[in-house]
Amino acid sequence: MNKYELAVVLSAAITDEERNAALDRVKEYVTRFGGNITGVDEWGKKKLAYEIQKMSEAFYYFIHFEAEATCPALVEENVRLMEQVIRFLCVKEEN
Repeated sequence: MNKYELAVVLSAAITDEERNAALDRVKEYVTRFGGNITGVDEWGKKKLAYEIQKMSEAFYYFIHFEAEATCPALVEENVRLMEQVIRFLCVKEEN
């Protein structure tokens, strides 16, 4: 099993309930495709380095998980389709 970190940037224009539901859906994708979530870091609302979709702020989350090598690509396929997610990046952590 490899260790991964998934950074997710959620729109600041959505409600708290929608944001929590979107984060739960991302975590569900990780577990559905065989990942084991080891931690979630919530950085909260931060200013973006540049404007994205006419927004200057967004919510940052970092999901740490362990999975086989095929899992991150499947998670990215599904996260890419979510409206609430304005940016995401999945990287393999070095051991």
